[in-house]
Amino acid sequence: MRGLYVHIPFCVKKCGYCDFYSLPARLECAESYVQAVIREAYQYGGLSFQTMYLGGGTPSLLGARRLKTLIDGLRKALDLSGLAEATMEVNPESATLELLEAAREAGMNRVSIGVQSLSDCELKSAGRIHTAAQAVEAVRLARALGFGAVSADLIVGLPGQTWPSLRESMEALLRTGIEHLSVYCLSLEEGTPLAKNPPDDLPSDDAQAGLFEEASSFLAGRGLIHYEISNFAVKGRECLHNLNYWRNGEYVGLGPAAASHIGGKRFRNRSDLDAYLEDPTGLAEETEELNARDKACEEAMLRLRLLEEGVGTGDLTTRFGRDNVEALIGRLEQMAARGMLVSDGERYVLPSSRILTSNPIFAEVLSE
Repeated sequence: MRGLYVHIPFCVKKCGYCDFYSLPARLECAESYVQAVIREAYQYGGLSFQTMYLGGGTPSLLGARRLKTLIDGLRKALDLSGLAEATMEVNPESATLELLEAAREAGMNRVSIGVQSLSDCELKSAGRIHTAAQAVEAVRLARALGFGAVSADLIVGLPGQTWPSLRESMEALLRTGIEHLSVYCLSLEEGTPLAKNPPDDLPSDDAQAGLFEEASSFLAGRGLIHYEISNFAVKGRECLHNLNYWRNGEYVGLGPAAASHIGGKRFRNRSDLDAYLEDPTGLAEETEELNARDKACEEAMLRLRLLEEGVGTGDLTTRFGRDNVEALIGRLEQMAARGMLVSDGERYVLPSSRILTSNPIFAEVLSE
């Protein structure tokens, strides 16, 4: 499987916790940006893609006409005839009926809505500009228009958040019939407003962990599978595009700051909108080509994020050769013996008790 990611860097206002490459007050560039993305796409004209994901930023700010121009241009530049899943991120305040209808007409069959919370106080504390009512209406609209899958993002650990308020957000979303939730723990990233001035009512790390564990248990009780560290879905509604990342598949990223993994190489476009508009084909940097041993370690680390699938030693041996995975498999065995992983002798998975403390495990998997 190969995925196509298109980064749309525009936003109305930077959220208090956001450290992604997104730019407020640059929407006047949207027209020329769409044309630049299409120009960049022609570099990959010989490739076919099975998933497509429009992320940001706020892709829904493109509006219906520019969205149609973008998708039409991508279909001319690339082989998208075999798309199984085409996702667009939207924010509730810009998820209009006109936009969502245009997305469906353009062939988008999945929408991911940046809900974050259904408490207006929590939304305001995080710097979000939509209301809970707008979020619920966006979900209702998307479902009414017949998107094959509708997902919502929620954040655990927002200022003032309690278990009753988090539970009510999840209950209200599940009442709409939604079948996929991405549940992220709030991270205070360096340089963001929340990190510079953390509010007094920010839940502690322990309280945040407790909220996440309660959310996981609650969603399991409602029939959603915890299939990846931050993702829950009804069986069969998992996000194919992101599964491709976690299975170490190939992907192409278009736009500034977008990353690619193609032909055995990894690279990222420079985070510079103005340079991108001038020449969208010349911004690749941080190019890296891994050897077979490093690739095996990286694949094992990524697959451990898949809480049910995990990583199989037979799969690794087949893909990379015994000599290249022998040390890695020995390390996985030792980690299982120390309780860091669970194993049946062939497959290794993260224990549920280590989901929120998985980074040291991933680091050890990657170490030689």
